[in-house]
Amino acid sequence: MLTDHQPQMVFSVQSHDTALLRNNIAGLAKTAKLFSIPTILTSITAATFSGKTLSEIQSVFPDQKPIDRTTMNAWDDLRVVRQINAYGKGKIVIAGMWTEVCLLEPVLSAISDGYEVYFVSDASGGVTKEAHDMAVIRMTQAGATPITWLQYLLELQRDWALKETYNGTLDIVRQHGGAYGLGVIYANEMFGAFT
Repeated sequence: MLTDHQPQMVFSVQSHDTALLRNNIAGLAKTAKLFSIPTILTSITAATFSGKTLSEIQSVFPDQKPIDRTTMNAWDDLRVVRQINAYGKGKIVIAGMWTEVCLLEPVLSAISDGYEVYFVSDASGGVTKEAHDMAVIRMTQAGATPITWLQYLLELQRDWALKETYNGTLDIVRQHGGAYGLGVIYANEMFGAFT
C-alpha cells in the first residue's frame, strides 16, 4: 500500500532529502509493478489540499485511481480495508507520508487486525527526523518490521537465476540504486557483466 505520496505531504518532509525520498518512492513503485505485487494507492483530500499522487507512482500504475479519503488513517476507510481483504494476503507492505500519521496509523490498525506488516522506512517521511524516528520505533515495538525499498527489491529477486525478473531488477537498480546502481552500470560497461 502506497499511502498519501502527494506534493503537499512531501513539501513538509524534513526527515529525508526530498530528491532521495522521491527516488526511493519510484524504486519501490517499480519494484511492486515488476513483481506483480497487488498494490493499493491512497490519497488524502487530493482535490482540496494535498494534490494528486506523485507522478513517480502514478506513472507506474497509470490506470489505477488512488482511493481518496478524508481520514488520516487509511484503515478507517472501508474501501481500503475491502481491497486489502480482497487480495487475501496475510502480509502487508506499506509506505506513506507522513510516517507519524498516515503510515503509523494504518500499520497499527493492520497489526491489530492480525496482518504481518512491513513498512518501507526510506520511502516514507516525517515532518521532522524525530517524528519519523519515533514513529519507526513505535511501529517496530508494535510488531511491524522496518525495511528499505532496495532491501525489498532484492528480497523479492532473491536469486539471480530468476530470469523472469533479472533484467527488470537490474533496470530498477541502475535507475534508483544510487552507488549500487552505478556499480552495475560500471560492471556492464567495463566487463559486459550484465545484459
